[in-house]
Amino acid sequence: MLFLNHLVMDAYTPEQSKTILTDMVLPGETNPLNNLFGGELLARMDRAASIAARRHSRRIVVTASVNHVAFTRAVPLGSVVTVEAKVSRAFKTSMEVFIDVWIEDRESGEKTKANEAIYTFVAVDETGCPISIPEVIPETNLEKERFDAALRRKQLSLLLAGKIKPNEATELKALFE
Repeated sequence: MLFLNHLVMDAYTPEQSKTILTDMVLPGETNPLNNLFGGELLARMDRAASIAARRHSRRIVVTASVNHVAFTRAVPLGSVVTVEAKVSRAFKTSMEVFIDVWIEDRESGEKTKANEAIYTFVAVDETGCPISIPEVIPETNLEKERFDAALRRKQLSLLLAGKIKPNEATELKALFE
C-alpha cells in the first residue's frame, strides 16, 4: 500500500485498468479512400484511454498529452476495430496509458495490430486540481517493458521542456553508458 496525503492508496496492475472498446467503421467515419479518419481513431483511443486512467486512479482524469501515435495500417470501411488501453505507469498525479488498436479480418476473424498510441492523463479533484494516484505494478514482460520505457519518455519530455537538466535524466543517460 502507498501512503499519500494521509490517505491509504492501493497499487494496481495494468490489467486492472484494461479497457476494450470494439466498434465497426461506418461510411460517415471514413475519408475518400474509404478508410477510417485518423481523427476518428484518435477520439476512440482517447475515450478508451480515459476510461483506463479513471479505472486506475478512481478519479476524474483529463488528457494531458498525446505522446505518440503510429498509424501503421489503414482501417478500411466495415472493419471491426478493437481499441485496448492499459495504464502502463503512474507518477505522482499523471499516468501513461498505452493503447493498441486491432482490426479483425471479416472472413477469418484473425486480428491484426493496426496502430498504437501513448497518451498521458492527469487525475484531478472536483475543482480541477491535480491529485495523487496509486502506483502501477507491472506483471507481464510486456507490462514491465512499457513501465520502464514510460520513465524514459517522461524524462525526455521534461528535458525537452526545460523542466529538468540533462544530468537529472538518469534513465536516458543509462541508455548511452
